[in-house]
Amino acid sequence: MVDADQTFVIVGGGLAGAKAAETLRAEGFTGRVILVCDERDHPYERPPLSKGYLLGKEERDSVFVHEPAWYARHDIELHLGQTVDEIDREARTVHYGDDGTRIRYDKLLLATGAEPRRLDIPGTGLAGVHHLRRLAHAERLKGVLAALGRDNGHLVIAGAGWIGLEVAAAAREYGAEVTVVEPEPTPLHGVLGPELGGLFTELHQAHGVRFRFGVRLTEIVGQDGVVLAARTDDGEEHPAHAVLAAIGAAPRTSLAEAAGLEIADREHGGGIVVDAALRTADPDIHAAGDVASFHHALFDSRLRVEHWANALNGGPAAARAMLGRDVAYDRVPYFFSDQYDLGMEYSGWAPPGSYDEVVIRGDAAKREFIAFWVSEGRVLAGMNVNVWDVTEPIQQLIRSQAQVDTEALADPHVPLESLTS
Repeated sequence: MVDADQTFVIVGGGLAGAKAAETLRAEGFTGRVILVCDERDHPYERPPLSKGYLLGKEERDSVFVHEPAWYARHDIELHLGQTVDEIDREARTVHYGDDGTRIRYDKLLLATGAEPRRLDIPGTGLAGVHHLRRLAHAERLKGVLAALGRDNGHLVIAGAGWIGLEVAAAAREYGAEVTVVEPEPTPLHGVLGPELGGLFTELHQAHGVRFRFGVRLTEIVGQDGVVLAARTDDGEEHPAHAVLAAIGAAPRTSLAEAAGLEIADREHGGGIVVDAALRTADPDIHAAGDVASFHHALFDSRLRVEHWANALNGGPAAARAMLGRDVAYDRVPYFFSDQYDLGMEYSGWAPPGSYDEVVIRGDAAKREFIAFWVSEGRVLAGMNVNVWDVTEPIQQLIRSQAQVDTEALADPHVPLESLTS
């Protein structure tokens, strides 16, 4: 029974944590809600950091989940710039802050997110080496890209994933020279496979980006703290005035590990193991957002999803579960990207080896199409490129698990809705 005497603590001030706090109040919870964030900025959304805000098309204030006054108005106790360093499950307390503050919780939500993976090569301590995860990173990188564009400078990006490609697009719009180093044979190889990865190669090459596939960075060369070049394992040296490490993110699980909570293996993305209600093996502790590893019944696999929609929906789902509501978190994974004049949305989950064909509906050459990853006639995932208002029928196709006629799937004249009826 949830009542006004209870205290719910949320660790992590990203989108998942902020939306969980919002949901607790919207659902009528009148107890204490404490939100502890290790950043000094109010909770914000991350997509603009590599998109509109990085390009200077969105104002800084646009990234925040709520205006600063919202937290006090809704009686959310917000602790910024504070790190939780211990969970005592027996006493049901968390320890945070330099003064050793201890807070007892009735329910605890871990929304600690993820952190950028680091390059393990010489030269990463140079001032011109960057990561992009936090608002402060984006603010710094925004100035760097503007300066590179102004001075005809060179940016080397390690990694051709979503962050690497979005920053490459932003850098080219500023006028910087860009080289992307990627060990796989195409961009986004682990997400889109070779069939669609080439599309992004062509897109970026058309805008002047240089790719070096099948190689890795081995050293960042500098002098007096300034980046001068980046070397790759094929013996090449690439001019660089700045380097961005965009080689993925790792879930921030150390707090949960120290508390004895189960962590998924790396094959399943790591993360804190939770059930369909986003609850750990400890019934008083939940996890949501980038850090949560949950079993998805639709794909019969444990997933850890790092994208915006998972935080947007997972935080509220966890909050409802903390309140004792019946929750079965089974959202179809969804994310989006904007690069130059290409906008895309992706729904589903189709890692390499899980599908036997990719079906194209529309004109891939004109970059106006939908791609479907199909296994034995069943749609596992769909990506719409410069085609809009189709996310719902794509997700219906995925959820239905129905065998579809792939010729009809490829035909733009056949309504997607009709394929599940």
